[in-house]
Amino acid sequence: MNRRAYPSDVRDEEWALVLPYLTLAPLEAPQRKYDLREVFNALRWMVRTGAQWDYLPHDFPPPHIVQAQAYRWMNRGVFEDLVHDLRMTLRMLQGKAAHPSAAIYDARTLQSTPQSGERAGYDGYKRRKGSKVHLAVDTLGHLLALVVTAASEQERAQVGALSQQVQEVTGEQVEVAFVDQGYTGEEAAQAAEAEGIALCVVQGGRGQTRIRAAAEALGGGTFVCLDIPVSQAGARL
Repeated sequence: MNRRAYPSDVRDEEWALVLPYLTLAPLEAPQRKYDLREVFNALRWMVRTGAQWDYLPHDFPPPHIVQAQAYRWMNRGVFEDLVHDLRMTLRMLQGKAAHPSAAIYDARTLQSTPQSGERAGYDGYKRRKGSKVHLAVDTLGHLLALVVTAASEQERAQVGALSQQVQEVTGEQVEVAFVDQGYTGEEAAQAAEAEGIALCVVQGGRGQTRIRAAAEALGGGTFVCLDIPVSQAGARL
């Protein structure tokens, strides 16, 4: 690497992990003009800084090269596969089952940018115009699924799409999703139930931290909405 290092550069051990996922063609392929690791470093720099493509530093490969490779990776589902395998590995290292039986749904509104285009909307609750990212994670905080909509879209309206994605990546292992009061209503409950998931609304305020704490620390003889002993629920969550 004949340039100064950036904080966003991939470390050697990280590169060893991601390389098999990123290699869509042999590293020695004749059409490969730029080092694949440098292309990935450039993409990481873009993600970390949030800059526009034209502002990519000149010591990286050209922006159009990095952008084209990024689209190839995304179209092949490379990052989804990496997140999926890494999530299962981390869960098993912590004594959990590879796939969770519980999920947490939440959403976050992001400020509008020129790239938001027609997707931008106004979130009256947050008083912010932009996009809304609807997330599903396991109780350890590992990503399961996400849906991006206009900020004006309600959380409860995305329950069906999130639940479908969650069941696809977990082999239909999730039985319950912990949510805040933004997900109340019969329509949301039915959308989750159609995918085999029971919605459990956690009272006492919004926020993923509170939901996660409730998901991990509910007391009593049975786990709410699962009807299984708490002693059995721990490893599955």
